[in-house]
Amino acid sequence: MVWWQIYLIIFVLAAIFSLVITPVFEKLARRTGFMDTPMADTHNRHDKATPVLGGVAMFTAWVMTISVCIFAGLSMHAVNMDESVSRHFSGISQVSTRLIFLFAGALIATLTGFVDDYYKLSAKVKFGGQLCAAIIAVWLGGIRITLFIDCEALSWVISILWILTIINALNFLDNMDGLAVGIAAIAMCLLTVVAVIGGQHFIAALGAAGTGCTVGFWFFNHHPASIFMGDSGSHFLGYSLAVLSAGASYYVPEVSSTKLTFLIPLFILAIPLFDAVTVVLIRLYHKKPIYIGDHNHISHRFVKMGMSRKRAVLMVHMLTFVIGLGVLPLMWADIKTSVIVVIQALAFMLIITLLQFSGGYDIGSINNAKKQK
Repeated sequence: MVWWQIYLIIFVLAAIFSLVITPVFEKLARRTGFMDTPMADTHNRHDKATPVLGGVAMFTAWVMTISVCIFAGLSMHAVNMDESVSRHFSGISQVSTRLIFLFAGALIATLTGFVDDYYKLSAKVKFGGQLCAAIIAVWLGGIRITLFIDCEALSWVISILWILTIINALNFLDNMDGLAVGIAAIAMCLLTVVAVIGGQHFIAALGAAGTGCTVGFWFFNHHPASIFMGDSGSHFLGYSLAVLSAGASYYVPEVSSTKLTFLIPLFILAIPLFDAVTVVLIRLYHKKPIYIGDHNHISHRFVKMGMSRKRAVLMVHMLTFVIGLGVLPLMWADIKTSVIVVIQALAFMLIITLLQFSGGYDIGSINNAKKQK
């Protein structure tokens, strides 16, 4: 058994767990009345009451996958494995403590979203839960973003801000069936590939598990969705994406030729970040609180350009895939090639911007939506 087989097994296992568990939580939500009713918030436009326990389902599938993998890893001495694989299994116990704290952060993030789905938390309380999850991941989970700067305090600040940003960016984008989970699946897959190229087995295994969970859930969440992920799902996936992207080392001296590799996660997550910055600027321009829901997201703008909601979601997914895939060569490219790749990615983002804000699109069409608590 070699590494690619292990990653494939983890992915398939997570997808199966997600496929099996999601219908269970869908039925549980219907029985307990944990439903998202049409027009409960003025920015919601679904047609019927829909279960909102998808995030808890994905989190459960993820925990089950990681638990099975740890148990299997500790018992792999009887399995015929490649020597390059077997010598790493003794280190499972060494990362178990770190994994426990990363799990704790994921649990807090998911619970924050879950409680918000049910009770509609205030923005401050919701942010507090996000901050707790981020601090645990950075302080106890060992997640660090250094940007080649030897300053631990700055690394802490950057890492925490990154986790908070990605959680909220994905939460913003959860506005159409299958949109956020599809973006998360694509981004996690690309981040897993980066970790595999860099020989970072711990991050790659977490990425494979996360990708499997999102792919399995997508079958129930794509249009027409039978279950929503809710804030519990957007918080869990946002936290997972932030941890994966910050936990990986993009500059690997044995593989990388330049330090421009640190731009890889920015471009893989370019669409959620682009959307978050855009809607925040629009809301600030109109002197609206940034937590007010509206229809100025990239997916909504595609619909206003004449696309169906299903096609708009597919367009956003393709943009995420193309931009993310296009920057993977930064892992091994020389400086000249790296500069061209970066310029190409930036030009692509500029094209999207020009396309989005042309054709008479009115950035002032912000809705007086209720406060997203």
